[in-house]
Amino acid sequence: MPQKRNVPSTQKYLDIAEIRDSTVILKDGSLRAVLLVSSVNFALKSEEEQNATVQSYINFLNHLEHPLEIVVQSRKLNIDKYLREIAEKEKAQTNELLKMQIAEYRQFISELVELGEIMSKRFYVVVPYSPGSNKRKSFMERLSEIFSPLSAVRLEEKKFQELKQELDKRVETVISGLTEMGLNAVVLDTQALIELYYNTYNPEVSERQKLSDASQLQIE
Repeated sequence: MPQKRNVPSTQKYLDIAEIRDSTVILKDGSLRAVLLVSSVNFALKSEEEQNATVQSYINFLNHLEHPLEIVVQSRKLNIDKYLREIAEKEKAQTNELLKMQIAEYRQFISELVELGEIMSKRFYVVVPYSPGSNKRKSFMERLSEIFSPLSAVRLEEKKFQELKQELDKRVETVISGLTEMGLNAVVLDTQALIELYYNTYNPEVSERQKLSDASQLQIE
């Protein structure tokens, strides 16, 4: 009888060790917070407003003391839920003329999205914090933190909270800078982070199989 091959888990190939308390913990012990940021239509602004926006962005970058990652995610617009709601209204409609009009509208919207390849865009800012990046600590202190059990899959709660406080300070600074540019930003919570990475690494599967609530997930 042939023996079953042990197929390694996908998690083995990812840099992510754990996601908790609205924070991504990487296998090297560093932390990440992810902000969902609104957008502005730069082309519709007046020249004066455009110059002000550009200057605000320059000021924002000049005041940063740490790196940032800006991610733009484009996905084909999914309106399945909206179409289902229209179909339910069509089914419940007793007026035959209105029922026909709803059916035609539903078909029009479906074909428009399908043929037009309409995309939805989301903008994210990833704020990092690494134990070795704290310049206030001595070189030996930072070095010992990098090679300590901190880099294990799970951080000790006390140490994690200390690092998260430093990360939160960075997040507050970044949000303040984005607000001055006229942008709104929110920190993704644990559930939103898990869904983001699940959808990113499994774009096709995520369309068919939705993720369970984070509290119901079990990690081996």
